[in-house]
Amino acid sequence: MAKVTLLYFASLRDAAGASSETLETAAPDLSALYGEARSRHGFALPVERLRVAVDGAFARWEDAVRDGAEIAFIPPVSGG
Repeated sequence: MAKVTLLYFASLRDAAGASSETLETAAPDLSALYGEARSRHGFALPVERLRVAVDGAFARWEDAVRDGAEIAFIPPVSGG
């Protein structure tokens, strides 16, 4: 199990009702971790539409979940 902090932005923050949460997960990679969060909060966006960052640096969805990491799920941003 890994204890991680998830950061949510824009529509994900609205759906989760919070900008962050800390949780324990057995997800093997970042894609599976997003799947867990998506199931819990009902996120509409599929993983293919998002970017992911770990400890402030962009990461790959297949990267392993590390204990103590801060993971940000970043939806597409519309300009204006």
